[in-house]
Amino acid sequence: MGDADIKASEWKLVEVGRIVLFASGPYSGKLAAVIEIIDHKRVLVDGPSVDEKAVVPRHATSLSNVVLTPVVIPKLPRAARTGVVKRAWEKAEVESKWSQSSWAKKRDQRERRRALSDFERFKVMKLRKQTRFEVRKSVAKIRAAANKA
Repeated sequence: MGDADIKASEWKLVEVGRIVLFASGPYSGKLAAVIEIIDHKRVLVDGPSVDEKAVVPRHATSLSNVVLTPVVIPKLPRAARTGVVKRAWEKAEVESKWSQSSWAKKRDQRERRRALSDFERFKVMKLRKQTRFEVRKSVAKIRAAANKA
């Protein structure tokens, strides 16, 4: 057999400093940092956000309730206190990195779409129909020019 170079995904590791997104529970949609790994199913998290609504208090949570993100706070000491975590969070610019990610942008767009009223959904439909018509018109013009040539 040949030599196979198998390389696992490098960012999907549960590690101290990894930023997690709560997928379910009372903190759903909020970010927190892994402070300590308790066992293979639970971690200690702390989410010192700048926004008061997005703060996640320090607590143990199951890994089944969170999703790992590619954002990491580098060199965060194990079992760091909340003040240390908050300073590291701000230094690593976690919230700006998260808001610039395509994952966060898609989540925001999905939330905006869910919040639309019936009339706003109707306006979106009409705008999409208009753009589709313009695109098809320009494609037809190009095809007609190509057929004549």
